[in-house]
Formats: sequence, C-alpha cells, structure tokens
Amino acid sequence: MPLPSLTIVIVNWNAGPDLRRCIDSITASSREKFRLDELRVVDNASTDGSAINLEARGISLRLLQNETNLGFGRACNLGARTTRSDYLLFLNPDVRLQPDTLERLLIFAEQPEQQRSAAVFSVMLKDGRGVVQRQCARFPTPVRLLPQILGLDRLAPRLFPTHFMVEWPHDRNRTVDQVPGGFFLIRRQVFEGVGGFDERFFMYFEDVDLSLRVHQAGWQSVYFAGAASAHAGRGTTDQIKARRLAYYLSSRIRYARKHFHPAAAGLVILATALVEIFPRLLQKLLRGSVTGMREVLQGYLLFWRWMPGILLEGRRGAR
Repeated sequence: MPLPSLTIVIVNWNAGPDLRRCIDSITASSREKFRLDELRVVDNASTDGSAINLEARGISLRLLQNETNLGFGRACNLGARTTRSDYLLFLNPDVRLQPDTLERLLIFAEQPEQQRSAAVFSVMLKDGRGVVQRQCARFPTPVRLLPQILGLDRLAPRLFPTHFMVEWPHDRNRTVDQVPGGFFLIRRQVFEGVGGFDERFFMYFEDVDLSLRVHQAGWQSVYFAGAASAHAGRGTTDQIKARRLAYYLSSRIRYARKHFHPAAAGLVILATALVEIFPRLLQKLLRGSVTGMREVLQGYLLFWRWMPGILLEGRRGAR
C-alpha cells in the first residue's frame, strides 16, 4: 500500500525564532510511515525578518510571501492550494513537534475505523512547563455564548460550561466538536469538499467554523492523546492585544450571523456590542490592570468602528 502523504502549512506573522524552531522540529521528525510532500510557509507581511532565508533540511520548503496581512483563514487556503497530498496539517509556528508526533498521528488516522468516520485530528499539546493544554472545544451556540459573554462561565463553571473542555484532562482519545486549532490535521478531500476556510474570518472562529461544516458533512473531529507536541500559545498576537480583542469580537459576530437563527444572532450581537465590555473592564479592574482596561477600551473602539461593515456583509456567503 502507498504511504499516506502530507503537506504542512504554517502561517507566519512576526513569529520570530519560533518559526525556525518549528521547522527544525519538522525536519527532525520520523518519516518512515508517511510521505511529507512539502512544507509551505505563508508569510503575512512579517516585518521581523522571521521569513528570511528559511531552510528545512531534507524537506521541500516553499515560501509564499504576501504583501499585506491577509488573515489566517485566507493564508491557510493559499497554502493548501494545488496540493494533492492525502492530508493537510495547519500548524502554528509556536508549535514544536516531538520526533514521533506525525508518524503516530498518521498511523492512527489511517486506521479503517478512522478512515470511515473521522476527517479532522489533533494531538496532545503541552505548554512550556509540560502541562497539557485543555483546548478541545464545544461548538458555540446561543445558549452557551450568552453566559460566556456575561462572564457567568467563570463565576459558575458547573452551571455554565466554558467554550473549552477544561473539565476533561485531555488524557485519552475522544471525539470532540473542535480540536485545538494550533495543530489541525484534515483529510485534503474533505477540506476541499467543504470549501476550505471561510476567509471572512480574519482571525478566530475560522477553525470552529470549518469544524462545524465538516461535522455537518457527516465527519467527526478526533483528539488523539497518543502523540504530543509543545505549544507556546498566543506568541504573536500578544503584540496586538487590543486589535486581537477586536478580531475576536468581530469573528464571533460573523459566526453567529452565519450559523444562528437571526433572532439568536441578534441577541449575541447586542450582548457583544453593548454588554460584554463591562464584565471585561471589571475583570481588569479587579486585577488592578490599568493597561488591561486601556486595551479593552481600545479593542472595543476598533470593533465598534468595524461593526457596521460586518453587519452589511452577506449573512452566509459562499460557505
């Protein structure tokens, strides 16, 4: 039987040395049980020199350089274009693979049971201290989102579950709604069949939107605890905290308008635009973070500026 084939896509934006460490971990990976067709780095107009003179020993590396920051979803689609590999791996530059991560996962994905039912996979991700990150998530619904907007999930987590499945230790294989987006493996034919990433999501919610469409097409997403990687998390977006908040709020509204009943979407939009700022500011105040309060205000000012344009977008679009 032919070996399963893989193309890895990394979207880079000012990732600094993380990008090279990620590439080095890929080149050090065992590859006897699969074929790594290509590593594609899509650079979203970085200014820190992180995409200059990239090398990947023994691997075909292709660099695609954008003149402007096109956003994560669109950059991923560019990176996936024209590949004929069996699998696509969308990998954050702050992830470092263990030598056997890819082999273990692809062997698992090639099992007959998984081939029949599952299209999306991820592995155990650990932070710098070796602690497992509990980043598998539930699909957002109005009933889940509204308590989260009000901060009730933090006040009473037993009554109002958080978006992430933090109550589960991520120590065993499990079918989930959404796997961690920092390490997102998908069967290429399924990715193409559902239309790839929705490029209206500049950042945030693009992976949960894709996961939902994969689920609606009859496929499962599976968390595989039999392989692991290190993941720093939020490495580049910490540079733009206010803008990051604006992107997050904007993407939430896009997701609600795309997938919720109009009345429910309207409630989410109103709560996001008019209510959520107050629990966010209170949280920063209780922490004594004046800088945090300033970033919340700046993020909301930017979000409010964008909101009319978001509301004028088509509700569902092509995907």
